[in-house]
Amino acid sequence: MSNVVLSVLAHPDDAEILCGGALIRLIREHGWEAHIATMTPGDCGSAELPPEAISRIRRAEGDAAAKLIGATYHCVEERDLHVFYQESSLERVTRLLRAVRPCIVLTHSPADYMLDHEETSRIVRAACFAAPIPNYQLERNVGRVLKHIPHLYYCDPIEGKDPLGRDVEPGFCIDVCSVIDTKAAMLARHASQREWLLKHHGIDHYLLAMRDWGAHRGKSCGIAFAEGYRQHLGHSYPQDNLLGQLLGIAPERP
Repeated sequence: MSNVVLSVLAHPDDAEILCGGALIRLIREHGWEAHIATMTPGDCGSAELPPEAISRIRRAEGDAAAKLIGATYHCVEERDLHVFYQESSLERVTRLLRAVRPCIVLTHSPADYMLDHEETSRIVRAACFAAPIPNYQLERNVGRVLKHIPHLYYCDPIEGKDPLGRDVEPGFCIDVCSVIDTKAAMLARHASQREWLLKHHGIDHYLLAMRDWGAHRGKSCGIAFAEGYRQHLGHSYPQDNLLGQLLGIAPERP
């Protein structure tokens, strides 16, 4: 596996909100190849347009956001509210990992505000484990197995809360001050979501909401903006914090 980072999150705009800073810094500072994947095309992300119409728009927005930083966009083509840990979804994500061959994988927190995010987290965790196993999907000839399990990281859940409203503290934070404007520019490519979020979530100015959350994480480190991560450290997963080594761990404010 080469110097490749892959984010696999549920919907178009999730990566831009949760881990865009890390992706930008890996590209700019270390010359890494970056891939942004969504489990769905965001087919329920409109109160006016039918699923296929909004899906076309949101795939294009995801592609435009990725291209802005020199990354590649992929869609796994599951559907909103139908993201489940099952054979087909595991196969699709494992196939993606074997094609992209990442060293670092970023995904959702195992506990988050909605099940599409939580199920994506489970699927990606399982795919990271499955991708190096020669006998998994052998009969389907879906690509060369990985040499080893990639480093797996969980982004902050939305608003830093689990489904019961309890705080989920990051294992470490990275400084994204130098790239916050580019991160905002990526998120701005998802123009279709402003009115949808206002109608369904009661949220306007979601660019401001992204900055506000980054500022909240940064405050604990004594910096303007940060992103929070936790590393999956279960048996057989890599134990060294490669993401922290590459981008530096923002110190906690005493």
